[in-house]
Amino acid sequence: MAEQFMESYRNHELYPTWHYENGCLLKALEELYTHTGEQKYFDYIRELMDNFIQEDGSIRSYAVEEYNLDQINQGKSLFLLLDKTGEEKYRKAANLLMVQLKGQPCTGEGGFWHKKIYPFQMWLDGLYMATPFLTQYGAVTGEEKWFDKAALQLLLVEKRTRDPRSGLLYHAWDESKEQRWSSGETGCSPHVWSRAMGWYVMAVVDTLDHLPVDHEQRGQIVGIFERVANALVHVQDQQSGLWPHLLDQPGRERNYLEASGTSMFVYALAKGVRKGYLSGKFKAIAEKGYQGLLQHLLQTDREGVLSLTQCNGGAGLGGTPYRDGSYEYYVTESIRINDPKSVAPFILAGVEMELYKFN
Repeated sequence: MAEQFMESYRNHELYPTWHYENGCLLKALEELYTHTGEQKYFDYIRELMDNFIQEDGSIRSYAVEEYNLDQINQGKSLFLLLDKTGEEKYRKAANLLMVQLKGQPCTGEGGFWHKKIYPFQMWLDGLYMATPFLTQYGAVTGEEKWFDKAALQLLLVEKRTRDPRSGLLYHAWDESKEQRWSSGETGCSPHVWSRAMGWYVMAVVDTLDHLPVDHEQRGQIVGIFERVANALVHVQDQQSGLWPHLLDQPGRERNYLEASGTSMFVYALAKGVRKGYLSGKFKAIAEKGYQGLLQHLLQTDREGVLSLTQCNGGAGLGGTPYRDGSYEYYVTESIRINDPKSVAPFILAGVEMELYKFN
């Protein structure tokens, strides 16, 4: 899947733009490089990143003043490039992204706004985009205050978006309760979107890679990870092993079994067990999800070309035209084949399953 996607992605509309979807693919390739040592993955990462990173550390098509957490995600590859090449431009580019995070507008409790254009709103998506980067930056520079900032994001968004009955996390929370999509009582959006929870559990498992073992909030984050994982078990489709597009509406008409959320859960649960963050019981849950992807959502044509089906094209809240977060809104968003936001976590899930097999 990676080989095929690397080739086709050069013609993708996002390839020339600094964009979080590029970052998703690069993260998958970084894991492949780390675990196989194959140079072609590193070379691809460097080629794509060097389209943007200038010698002075500036980043083509990136603007700090957007204060958009999505724009941090592609920067995660900078740490690998800096480590392997020692080139100063990568360090400078990471520092530039930190200029954004140092000034990122926040809620009253210190939670990052998802974007400047979405005031007082925390979205689960943004946690994956920014928190692992923030933690790795702290590890590379020795600036420990960024560990605290990253931990705060994970704990705060979970506290604010969690449904006490199911333990699932709503897509977003509006502190101001101004948005039409937000609950007047809680400020939460109306539904639990599978990919949003996928972003969150991937954010947790990747942040823990760099959060010091003795950090005073590490245990709490690991405990919350276990609690969220238990909530996910209850909404996994028992027949197929897949997870539905909207986790709080299983079995409802037009609520299809979706590739990106399932892939993200498989990756996070499998890695969580491998690293010792989660109880061993989740290994079977991850395995069931992975087999579901292979059996139900992965297709191969006569030429051997792989297609990952039932990928949600995207979902957001507010904006123009206005996205109201209703059931009707989520189920009418596009369904795609081989969307990068699904293929990248599918590759990550595959890497984790291979690590199980051979370790």
